[in-house]
Amino acid sequence: MSRLTDFYRGNATDHEGRTLADLWAYSDDEMEMYHDFIQWMFPLRELSRFNPEAPLVENADVAEFKNEPQLRMNLIKSLDRFLAFLGLARENGKVVPGPDYQTKKIVWAGPDHNWLRVTRVLHCLRIFGFDAEALALFERLQEINSEEGSGITAETYRYWQAAAHGNPSE
Repeated sequence: MSRLTDFYRGNATDHEGRTLADLWAYSDDEMEMYHDFIQWMFPLRELSRFNPEAPLVENADVAEFKNEPQLRMNLIKSLDRFLAFLGLARENGKVVPGPDYQTKKIVWAGPDHNWLRVTRVLHCLRIFGFDAEALALFERLQEINSEEGSGITAETYRYWQAAAHGNPSE
């Protein structure tokens, strides 16, 4: 067992004493305000510049997530919470605008830390074998980029594309 899998099972806390359920319960304002939770909800193999206390994904973690349905379900629950924060939702294998998308789409207006979070989420999903979910999110990002007249930069779009297709460069 690792620090990451213990946290994802609900048997441990992060460096601030929060459980995964605590992070899921964050309001949108809290998710916007706090910057050290995303590395726990969506861990990577690389050390975070913003939260060096976050666990790193090891091969053993990937194997445990693959073999333990509860870990996989919890990662999907983290994805659903993050999507709701962005005003999005999963539906029939796709990522679609959620009921409050119009009020939340300000996140797409200009570069900010949430764009970095999206890259992290895409990369994390791929690490743990959620390729279909990563691609579904990227497809929605493509639509937002083209249809919403967003301020998504070409550089950001390339990062998202690479992360969604399994070649992140962070």
